[in-house]
Amino acid sequence: MTRPMTLTRPLPAVRLPAAPRGPRLTRGPELAIAVAVQFALVALLRPGHAGLAVGVAYALASWAVLGRAFRRRRALGPADHVTLARVVLTGGVAALVAGHLTGVGHTGLLVAVASAALVLDGVDGQVARRTGTTSTLGARFDMETDAFLVLVLSVEVAWSAGAWVLAIGAMRYAFGAAAWAAPWLRADLRPSIARKAVAVVQGVVLVVAASGLVPLAGLLVAAALALLVWSFGRDVLWLFQRRADRSDTRGRSTDGARRARLLDPVAR
Repeated sequence: MTRPMTLTRPLPAVRLPAAPRGPRLTRGPELAIAVAVQFALVALLRPGHAGLAVGVAYALASWAVLGRAFRRRRALGPADHVTLARVVLTGGVAALVAGHLTGVGHTGLLVAVASAALVLDGVDGQVARRTGTTSTLGARFDMETDAFLVLVLSVEVAWSAGAWVLAIGAMRYAFGAAAWAAPWLRADLRPSIARKAVAVVQGVVLVVAASGLVPLAGLLVAAALALLVWSFGRDVLWLFQRRADRSDTRGRSTDGARRARLLDPVAR
C-alpha cells in the first residue's frame, strides 16, 4: 500500500538586497583624470620647454574636444577608456617630437611610447566587441586617435627623411577637408581588411623609421606612402561611383546626432 503524498505550499520567494555598487565616474571626472595623467606623463618624459608646451596644449585641446564630442554620454565605455589611454600616450609622443625638433633628443622614449600606443590600438576594438559597447562615436574616437598619432610620427620622420613624409600624416586630414566640400565622400565605406592593414603599416613603419636602427628606412616609408595612396584612391573611386545614391550622401552620424558632427566628419 502506498503512502499518501503530503502536499506542501511553496515558500514565498525572498528577494535578497542588491549588492551595493561602487561609485562610477562620469564623463567629466574621467576626462579630468586623463588630463592630469597627461600632465604627469609629460613631466616624467622631460621633453624640454617646447615639448612641455606642446604636451600641455595637447592635453587642454583634447579635453575640450572630447568633452564636446561625448557631451551626450554620461560616462565613457570600457573601450573608450583604452582609447583614452592611447590619447594620453599620443600626447606624450607629440611632446617628445616637439622636444626632439628643438634639440632635446629622446628617441628611445619616443619609440617606446609610440609602440605602446600602437599595441593598444588592437585592444580597444576587441574590448568594445566583447563587452557589446561598439558605437559609431567610439569607432570615430579610435580612428581620429590613430590619425593624429600617424601625423605626429610623420613630423618626426620628415625631420630626417624629407618633407614628403608629411603626406602620410596629412592625407587623412586632406580627405576630411575634401569630404566637407564633397558630401558624397562622407558615405559609409564597405568593410575592408586591406584598409585596416594599410593603416597599421603606416604606424609601424614610421616608428621603425623614427628609431634610426633600420638601414634604408626611407624606402620603407616610401613604400608605406604608396600603399596609403592606393588605399585612399581605391576608396575615393568606390565612393565616386556611388555618389548618385542619395542614401549614401547623408554622411555618418554619431550617437544621437542627425548629421556629421565633431569626431564624425567622414566615413574613412
